[in-house]
Amino acid sequence: MNLILEIGSGLCLLLGCFLCLSGGVGILRFPDFYTRMHAVGVTDTLGAGMILIGLMLQNPAGLVLLKLMMILLFTLFINPTASHALAKAALRNNLQPVLDDSSNKGGDKPSKL
Repeated sequence: MNLILEIGSGLCLLLGCFLCLSGGVGILRFPDFYTRMHAVGVTDTLGAGMILIGLMLQNPAGLVLLKLMMILLFTLFINPTASHALAKAALRNNLQPVLDDSSNKGGDKPSKL
């Protein structure tokens, strides 16, 4: 049983680290504030959740488990709410998203690829 917990913990920690890293890549690669915020908000919430679950599997008994569960619960509620508030504030301050012209609706010029 201990081996199964160790393997599960390791997989959760690796997946969480990968998700957090992919969120960092999303910050660098995406073109505007909204897509960057979406990439980081989703991957940060899921990545932190997986890391916390991996840590819970490392120490499945005691007060540490309760504290990690509280942190996970707060993370799952606060991160999406904060992302929504940031997007709403950006929209109210007239920050427009970057739109792609590749669809070329009714235009004469073909898009450059």
